[in-house]
Amino acid sequence: MAGTYGDSTRSVKAVSSEPIPGGPVSPPPVPASAYHLPPDEDDGLDSYGRRSNPTWRQLEAALAQLEGASAALTFGSGMAALTAVLRVVALPGHTLVVPADGYYQVRAYAGEFLAGRGVTVAEARCDEMCDAARGADVVLAETPSNPSLDVVDLHRLAMICRSQRTLLVVDNTTASPLGQQPLSLGADLVVASATKALSGHSDLLAGYVAGSHAELMDRVERERLLAGPILGAFEAWLVLRSLGTAGLRLERQCQNAAAAALMLRSHPAVRAVRYPGLPEDPSHAVAAAQMRRFGGIVSVELADAAAVHDLVRRSELLVASTSFGGIHTSVDRRARWGDPVAPGFARISMGIEDTDDLLNDLGQALGPG
Repeated sequence: MAGTYGDSTRSVKAVSSEPIPGGPVSPPPVPASAYHLPPDEDDGLDSYGRRSNPTWRQLEAALAQLEGASAALTFGSGMAALTAVLRVVALPGHTLVVPADGYYQVRAYAGEFLAGRGVTVAEARCDEMCDAARGADVVLAETPSNPSLDVVDLHRLAMICRSQRTLLVVDNTTASPLGQQPLSLGADLVVASATKALSGHSDLLAGYVAGSHAELMDRVERERLLAGPILGAFEAWLVLRSLGTAGLRLERQCQNAAAAALMLRSHPAVRAVRYPGLPEDPSHAVAAAQMRRFGGIVSVELADAAAVHDLVRRSELLVASTSFGGIHTSVDRRARWGDPVAPGFARISMGIEDTDDLLNDLGQALGPG
């Protein structure tokens, strides 16, 4: 029966504790830096707060369940998770492929830090990733890419990587584990920012790594212990608390994104729309084959920067904000951060507002065009 559960049921089950008579249905956070040590001097499960925490473990078990992994490890942010993985797997003399059209800080980290350690860093767009992977030691793919929403064919990429023993890491932030499961498509590790749709309230930073290769996960855990980029116990509890409603929230966000993409593509003020769920989108065929949901983000191009600012100014529902996945619909003009996009390019992250209200607000904010 468990295999037939829907996303909201999966989300609730993932955060459910074993029932203890007289115990809380929702366990409280455990904000501990030190623990009572056993007299036999066995390290035990918990000894120091940088090493482990009961709240981490419950969250990690939930994340592993949702990603279809054997284990997960939490970190203080998505970048903390991703950079920990890269420090472990991208060694001097290795060739690392990173997304040319993905999150810009990943390219910055690879170029500014890893290249200086003797790692050869190659950049590839989503449609170039499979060719770029040939001969590489490590491939990091982000799909759908942020902010362009292009999609990598993960099954094809994984087959290429497996044939040459290349390690494949997939950033699953944009899709979330309720929209896509890269491990089932052949990825070795998944990294993601739980700051986005999983926590979903724009009030914390968190990241995680998930995988099923025990030795590899042990190395990442060792890196976390030594370097210390840990997630606070209270933040871990907040993510855990939010996960229970992730299915509901993502369902509405995807519904809003699909409806908004249809409306925006026909609006005269909109020059271009990208959304993998649109049948005419260049990434639609691959996305339909590997994604369970097309996500809650729509990218648009307006006339210029002023048009993006006017969209937010005229709206009663939109907020100007970076990041994505929150309950409010947010607009982020990505050129302001240095992304190689047009000045009027905007990433719109759909919130959980009623669909008709959001469409009406978008329409009046755009004006007649």
